[in-house]
Amino acid sequence: MTSFDTSPQLNVWRALLALAVVFVMLATTGWTALRSHRESSALQASLTAWEHGSVHGHRLPDPTAAPAVLSRFFAALSAQERTRLAHRYPLAVGNMNGAPAELRYRANRIALEQARKVEKKRMHDSRLTPVGQQQAGRRMHRFEALLTKGRHILAFDPAGSGRAAEVFGNLRTAERISVVVPGVDTDLLTFQKTYRPYSAPVGMAKALYAAERAQSPATRTAVIAWADYTAPNGLGVDAATAMRAEDGAVRLNALLRALPGATRVSLFCHSYGSVVCGVAAHGMPRRVTDLAVAASPGMRAATAAHLDTDARVWAMRDATDWIQDVPYLEVGGLGHGADPVSGAFGARVLSARDAQGHSGYFEPGTDSLRNLADIGVGAYHSVTCARDDAGCRAGLTDSPAVERA
Repeated sequence: MTSFDTSPQLNVWRALLALAVVFVMLATTGWTALRSHRESSALQASLTAWEHGSVHGHRLPDPTAAPAVLSRFFAALSAQERTRLAHRYPLAVGNMNGAPAELRYRANRIALEQARKVEKKRMHDSRLTPVGQQQAGRRMHRFEALLTKGRHILAFDPAGSGRAAEVFGNLRTAERISVVVPGVDTDLLTFQKTYRPYSAPVGMAKALYAAERAQSPATRTAVIAWADYTAPNGLGVDAATAMRAEDGAVRLNALLRALPGATRVSLFCHSYGSVVCGVAAHGMPRRVTDLAVAASPGMRAATAAHLDTDARVWAMRDATDWIQDVPYLEVGGLGHGADPVSGAFGARVLSARDAQGHSGYFEPGTDSLRNLADIGVGAYHSVTCARDDAGCRAGLTDSPAVERA
């Protein structure tokens, strides 16, 4: 693991450098970069329609009700009634925590097809610039890819740069569930990539799912590529603050509380995604047993104990990852706090010798991916710890023991 100079002089220099960078960004982008603007969207329109809908003469339940409430509502309906709701309110049902996963997949296919048709028309809209028409074409092709047979889209919102989540495996029968939380520059167009596929959420999740199955073929697993939050765009002001992470944390915990059954859950958070997971940690359900971060700029906490979670906290960073050069501090809301791989933080530090830089932690065949898969299936005896982290395996067991409430 990389050693760090923790002298007071260096820390002061880093703080001054961080503030200087932020002031330059604010001078060029303006304080308005810190503000978010709410606009009406297709998802909001679908939710509004749902709120005015009814079944059997009774109003539909609040779409933001507790997942258990919504789960009981859908369970009381016939298959035909559930299908009718999915067709009538596709975006509302497709993003509703508490709706059955299979129904959400079906609703999101309907919503994706509708969005595809919208973008196809925009490709030929003379009111758009050539660049706008080209962007519409890119979005249409992304929606077509998401509509490919066999894909299970758990969440979809076409508004703005877009949000999505996809499931690999069977959530209903899984014995262990893994959730991949990506970082900056994640949206519908970067949800999956042809070039460097394992640097995008879909590639990360597919690689993790394959590695978990290889590690423990008898364990039924499911992996979620979760890009259902608005990630920062580039390394600007949004990436230096927790604003996006705070919204993402609310959405992440809503997902975790809505997952079916009492299956154990592991979180795998990359780059700014580790900020999201750090902010979310204190509110996570107890079924989350492991929280692993890779390439983290910090978790908005001084130590792992300050995350206030019962989950085991793991961290890894490749020696060639540029993230090690960011100032690990927090000043007036800027920066994300302590370095998760430092000894003082208190995480279990994993080996990531061959992670291939900042975006290579999920590359097949790497120690980093094998370690993440071992955690995902609970094979703690197999993890490769950083050479200088004596406490990495301390107190761990592979036994399922008793599920936590």
